[in-house]
Amino acid sequence: MKRGFGVWLVCLICGFAWLAPAQAQYPTKSIRFVVPFPPGGGTDTMARAIGGRLGEGLGQQVVVDNRGGGGANIGAEIAAKSPPDGHTLFMLTGTHTVNYTLYRNLGYNVLKDFVPVSMLGGTAYVVVVHPSVPVKSVKELVALAKARPDEISHSSSGTGSGPHLAGEFFKSMTGTKMLHIPYKGGGPSVIGLVSGEAMVGFTTTPSCIFQIKAGRLRGLAVSTAKRSPFLPDLPTVAQAGVPGYETSAWYGMVVPTGTPADAIARLNAEAAKAMTFADVKSRLDATGMVPGTSTPEELGKHIQGEVARWAKVVKALNLRVN
Repeated sequence: MKRGFGVWLVCLICGFAWLAPAQAQYPTKSIRFVVPFPPGGGTDTMARAIGGRLGEGLGQQVVVDNRGGGGANIGAEIAAKSPPDGHTLFMLTGTHTVNYTLYRNLGYNVLKDFVPVSMLGGTAYVVVVHPSVPVKSVKELVALAKARPDEISHSSSGTGSGPHLAGEFFKSMTGTKMLHIPYKGGGPSVIGLVSGEAMVGFTTTPSCIFQIKAGRLRGLAVSTAKRSPFLPDLPTVAQAGVPGYETSAWYGMVVPTGTPADAIARLNAEAAKAMTFADVKSRLDATGMVPGTSTPEELGKHIQGEVARWAKVVKALNLRVN
């Protein structure tokens, strides 16, 4: 009897010894980082800036998977329905907190189908115009839009996106009417602006900063409460004649609900570590991004707050997408 118990005890100890390293192996394969917009925009810029260093810290390659379209909902649904094993990450943006109320039928629930990992950073929107548009200030843009209602077009990265709502905010606060042209991401939106297909844009700083510096677009103002250190010559929209106007883009890392707590903790720690590398900071600085990490709990509260905030705006502006 004693011998049998001893054999059983040895087997049990060996079993735990085998399980411990197996559990510590996360991640066991490459990690997919789903980005709900095409390459070239702010969301893609953030994912690629952090992806390399994040992969180094995790010991596995992080592969950015651009799944644009559907107002950023296609990528969100793909990520939400992925196995919750820590090998699928999703770049959540303010767009998804708007879509929660804006869209009647979504294939995912941003509050139930994702678990927060960490905030990654943010950036200002920039009011830009094609060089052919005869305005050099926000006041001149407002005057032109009022003189030509529904003739001036403004682009965005998609219906319900941050740039779309930034534009709707602007129109609501200035009493102007402009034609909205939604594109499938920030990159395509800026291409439309540079080509002259759209006249005005409310774009993230990474999407337009190089085009502004090259003279292909004219910057008028930034959307944040303070001037951007990356475009210091531009006033804020509030300073330029629209008091009280303020909004900005933000980016957070989330995973499908059900992802193990230890994987979330590891991802949070490695994301914070990745942001400390000089090359990551340099890449973000070059494109006008401001890095900023958080705890999962802090990001969770932020997401809930943004959903509540944008629900009021969507309802006030009577915006709805079937």
